[in-house]
Amino acid sequence: MVIGMTVTSTKHTNGNMGDGDRIWYKLRGMLVAPVYLLSIFCTYWEIEHWSIKTLGLVIFLVGLFLRIWSQMHLRYRLKESKILTSTGPYAYVRNPIYIGNSLILTGTTIFSELVWLTPIMIATCLIAYSLVVRYEEMHLMKKYGTPYIEYLQGVPRWIPRFPLESSTDERMQWEYLLPSIKAEAHILLLLILPLIKELIMGRTHL
Repeated sequence: MVIGMTVTSTKHTNGNMGDGDRIWYKLRGMLVAPVYLLSIFCTYWEIEHWSIKTLGLVIFLVGLFLRIWSQMHLRYRLKESKILTSTGPYAYVRNPIYIGNSLILTGTTIFSELVWLTPIMIATCLIAYSLVVRYEEMHLMKKYGTPYIEYLQGVPRWIPRFPLESSTDERMQWEYLLPSIKAEAHILLLLILPLIKELIMGRTHL
């Protein structure tokens, strides 16, 4: 019922509200960049232990996997026709790519051995992507109408819901696995700066 009330009100306000929120969508990368850069250049209160780096790398890879899985269904970078996506991870949560981004950035922060900065990174991602999805959801409501409104009512925004029975057919998506990996390979660049930092600091301590 709350969702229905929100949808009704946006029909009258999305012209003004959408224009204001669009800037957050355009600046979504810049919103999280300052904390990421801080994790690269800050060397205070580092916890130097192999387990910290391993944990960071694992979280990073889980986020990357989630982006690849999402790309197999969304196909945003694959030059495919854009359709309303409700399969794969989108059957369980509405914003798997932003969740993947949050895991990736959290992973790089931990990999940089700045555990104290991790809550700040998580909070930054939560605030930034919450602003972004407001614009995206209004845009998709205008583009897809009733089917998307029904999708909003059935699938949570951030906390995945796993139904006992799923109609998602993964077999039809495997052809997009390799193209999706290629499309998301640039994410690995986010690990380059933490690795350079580690090499520089490692030589400094010698």
